[in-house]
Amino acid sequence: MDAHKSQSNKVLEEIRTDNTEAPREGSRVSRREWFRTAAGGWASLGLASLVDMPTLRSSIQELKLSKINEFTTSCNFCSCGCGMVASVRDDKLIAMEGDYDHIVNRGSLCVKGISMFATHTSPNRLATPRYRAPGSDHWEEITWENAVERVAQKIRKTRDTTWIATEKLGEAEVPVNRTDAIAFMGGAQNTNEECCLFQKAARLLGTAFVEHQARL
Repeated sequence: MDAHKSQSNKVLEEIRTDNTEAPREGSRVSRREWFRTAAGGWASLGLASLVDMPTLRSSIQELKLSKINEFTTSCNFCSCGCGMVASVRDDKLIAMEGDYDHIVNRGSLCVKGISMFATHTSPNRLATPRYRAPGSDHWEEITWENAVERVAQKIRKTRDTTWIATEKLGEAEVPVNRTDAIAFMGGAQNTNEECCLFQKAARLLGTAFVEHQARL
């Protein structure tokens, strides 16, 4: 009897010992963890019922300025030469803003500079050259090649017609090689390199009239 009781006590002690051992990692979930998980699940379900999740996902997939290329440029309105950043996606201008790294404006723009994007996207903006024949009452669209050819012919004809080879200085004939019928006008958007090319072209054509839009 005593031996049987002793064996029973030994079995109960082993069972008690097994129940008090620390659970292995990942094998059991505490009550606090269970409540935390349940509360998080219910909160997610409640949020999903209040928010249109498909619309939210589609709106964040393509941000306004995602997959773009940025190019620096200058405002073309006045002579300040404020810097701007043009955002282009798929060869299409989608946004313009001030260049914060530009030494002139440090990212700020005046009312004219801010409206630069609006003038670019305006339905009244001309995208192709137009020509109005003498005596005509309407404009007709022409190709860029045709426009360049017409301008070149006009410049050559004007230069040859108004060319002054020499001028009389006292009793002597002095070579001057110029025309007074052609003038060049630069703008704030032109870079230093472009201005250098303009000056060379003006001198080669024989004109001394080179101006800037800010002086007009």
